[in-house]
Amino acid sequence: MKNKNILKNIIKLAILITLFFYRNIFILPIIYIANINVDKISSATEVILSLINNIIFLIITVLMYKNDLKREWKIFRKNMSENVDTSIKYWLIGLAVMVVSNIIINFVLGGGQATNEKGVQKMIDSAPYIMLIEAGLIAPINEELLFRKAFKSIINNKWLFIIISGIVFGYLHVIGAKSLEQFLFIIPYSSLGIAFATAYYKTDTVFSSIFVHMLHNTILTLLSILA
Repeated sequence: MKNKNILKNIIKLAILITLFFYRNIFILPIIYIANINVDKISSATEVILSLINNIIFLIITVLMYKNDLKREWKIFRKNMSENVDTSIKYWLIGLAVMVVSNIIINFVLGGGQATNEKGVQKMIDSAPYIMLIEAGLIAPINEELLFRKAFKSIINNKWLFIIISGIVFGYLHVIGAKSLEQFLFIIPYSSLGIAFATAYYKTDTVFSSIFVHMLHNTILTLLSILA
């Protein structure tokens, strides 16, 4: 029975990873019906389509893990104050590592700005409030359900889960790096992923890592809008 559950969770993870990287298929009907020229699409329209993509992916993921999510929500709600404190503690540790490593990469190695950050900043500039919803609310849930919930479902070892979850999360944010310096940004992103994974493992509820991931993204998005 245990092996059957693991196989089932591996299949779920494989499906979600595939959909995550090819989720543009969700908006193909919209592009076709609205006769949108993808070669001349505006940045604002791109943000709206991205939001639709992420919402559809969210619905699919929640449906896949609905029973687990109900159980973990009860755990989070029952000890909410303690779970929030734990998640914030690990987030601050991860954030400290992220800031220090960013400084080293930027000022010592001349890494510039991460490729992922450039793309996100462009989207924030074109549609700031839509991006506040997408980056601050929807994306954190999707990423925590995929990189934390789905991975924890198949990796029982604590440190193996935390490290793999963190590194895969970090790698996602440096895809497209064209130099070693750019690739080194995997360190700050992975440190944050490791912090989120630790918060999840310590509290036994993915809503702890979702909460603190939302907090992190919302703060950064607001700062980008205000700046």
